[in-house]
Amino acid sequence: MITRMSQLFLRTLRDDPADAEVPSHKLLIRAGYIRPIGPGLYSWLPLGLRVLRRIEQVVRDEMAAIGGQEILFPALLPRAPYETTNRWTEYGDTLFRLHDRRGNDYLLGPTHEELFTLTVKGEYSSYKDFPLILFQIQTKYRDEARPRAGILRGREFIMKDSYSFDVDDSGLKNAYHAHREAYQRIFGRLNVNYVIVSAVSGAMGGSASEEFLAESEVGEDTFVRCPESGYAANVEAVVTTPPEPIPFDGLPDPVVHDTGDTPTIATLVEWANTAGLGREITAADTLKNVLLKVREPGGEWELLAIGVPGDREVDDKRLAAALEPAEYAMLDDGDFARHPFLVKGYIGPKALQDNGVRYLVDPRIVDGTAWITGADAPGKHVVDLVAGRDFTPDGTIEAAEVRDGDLAPDGQGRLVSARGIEIGHIFQLGRKYADAFSADVLDENGKPVRLTMGSYGIGVSRMVAVLAEQHHDELGLRWPASVAPFDVHLVIANKDAAARAGATELAGELDTLGLDVLFDDRTASPGVKFKDAELIGVPWIVVVGRGWAQGVVELRNRFSGETREIAVDGGAAAIAGALT
Repeated sequence: MITRMSQLFLRTLRDDPADAEVPSHKLLIRAGYIRPIGPGLYSWLPLGLRVLRRIEQVVRDEMAAIGGQEILFPALLPRAPYETTNRWTEYGDTLFRLHDRRGNDYLLGPTHEELFTLTVKGEYSSYKDFPLILFQIQTKYRDEARPRAGILRGREFIMKDSYSFDVDDSGLKNAYHAHREAYQRIFGRLNVNYVIVSAVSGAMGGSASEEFLAESEVGEDTFVRCPESGYAANVEAVVTTPPEPIPFDGLPDPVVHDTGDTPTIATLVEWANTAGLGREITAADTLKNVLLKVREPGGEWELLAIGVPGDREVDDKRLAAALEPAEYAMLDDGDFARHPFLVKGYIGPKALQDNGVRYLVDPRIVDGTAWITGADAPGKHVVDLVAGRDFTPDGTIEAAEVRDGDLAPDGQGRLVSARGIEIGHIFQLGRKYADAFSADVLDENGKPVRLTMGSYGIGVSRMVAVLAEQHHDELGLRWPASVAPFDVHLVIANKDAAARAGATELAGELDTLGLDVLFDDRTASPGVKFKDAELIGVPWIVVVGRGWAQGVVELRNRFSGETREIAVDGGAAAIAGALT
């Protein structure tokens, strides 16, 4: 197929959009792949749509290879199924809600577990119908509070979501691993640099969960890995290895000290090292108590205290994952005024537990560890307050930050951190949704057995931006051949009529050989054409220029920058051969 640039709906831009922050956002707009139409909303222009469709086809191929069958649900969905699973409430403000002229509630689907479950329940009733894998490539909607980075985080996006249905856990594990391997083939074909990390299930529910993250400095996800062992996890999924408990025998009794104006960890440590305690004190010896209010979906606000070593901050993402599906907020001045036993800067375990405040601590705070912490009065702290002896928390919580150099959970080395963009997520959902809808079938003995499910997503439209992030240079985009909008970009850089006629003939020969050709037949200057070719990023550029008179054309590799001459005689076959 030949697409002439003189007829292509395309305008490239020389300057970066004012609101674009990341390279993919800048380049996809400048090269004419997408256009913004509102916050978090983008139109796909012809070039962008071609890349999107090629990514979709790779995904379809590999889903079909593991037995997936494609279906399509509407994006506009009724409230009732999501009410049944409580996700109408749990999704909170991220859900687009609307009602029809009769006042019935609807939503724009953020994900479709409910509909898949109900559909399978309605169609199948025997164990003989399983295993089953269904998938769709569908537009999803989430009311992002801060859409950013172009199509990396928008309010409307395209996902592939697939669901496996099995009658036992071994079947679920087989489906999960089949998807895991399919995803590796998909991302390999797309030429994306990625890592597989352990993850948390969040609002999706279920047990085993892994994320596929494209490594990128602009990624919103932080993950850690252990170079020695290969362990990798999203920070939300890192499980802290607690130290061994310490016997209480011989530990000093707690003593309350007048510490003066010491409301911060830094001022407390400074006091401690001038107080003659007999040892050097660091922030890691202090216990910091962070106060929140939390609310389960549909419930009331309640106080919650989080205790972490003073050298650690609370990580918002880890805290949110640990509290899911509850929402939380830090206490404001009004909250402190309503609870005078909470003395800002001097909060300790005693007042919390005396007043019935739920108190969760970092796993490092084990029995026998001694801490310097607040004594619940202005200017007072307690030294040598021992966990398990002098206070007993209500449990542990994984909320403290994970830092480079921390011991890996497998104990095989130290963690290092990196940034990534989530491109895929796979879950062993188990029976959460089957239980909600009583999705049973009859086994070989005629007895009902509950289905078990897996859920597997890929961010298809996001992948366009991810590939743009990973494959560009200072001149523009550099698409992998598997997703490029065209196989070859043929540029006429010669005004000679014979050269123009020869270029047209060469385009036809390349088309006959089955290549998609972008033919720059415009009357623009060679400089403009070359800049556009570099910006658009087709992996192979053929230049019909000055060498035409000597019987050669130029073949440029957009990835390597390598250039070589190809004889015009038999040139189409030689170019096609170079592309394979």
